[in-house]
Amino acid sequence: MKKLIEQIMKFGVVGFICFGIDYGLMILLTETGGIGYLISSGISFSVSVIVNYILSLKYVFETSKDNNKVVEFSVFIILSVIGLFINQILMWVCVDWFHIFYMISKIGVTAVVMVYNFVTRKLILERSRLTAHG
Repeated sequence: MKKLIEQIMKFGVVGFICFGIDYGLMILLTETGGIGYLISSGISFSVSVIVNYILSLKYVFETSKDNNKVVEFSVFIILSVIGLFINQILMWVCVDWFHIFYMISKIGVTAVVMVYNFVTRKLILERSRLTAHG
């Protein structure tokens, strides 16, 4: 249990860093670049996913060194594309349906996607570590 709590805390730190990238870039692209919130949100989410991948594998999740890194990255990307889909749908619903300002919407949407990310990455990335060791 202690290891899980430590892992969740590390995931939170990585998530906080990546949220800063995601949120900051989204606002920069929307406010100064004149890009619509859904496009800027998609771009910023994608950039933060790459940083999240690097930091997650380095500091958060224990994957086997024997794992095929191309397969591992592909799984991460597939999970992230699903996360992007969740992000975009929830942003659209919050902003266009409920008329919640996009900057506020992004905070709540990020919390939902963060839970999805942790659960799926833990289950899939660490499971591949266990199967690699037999």
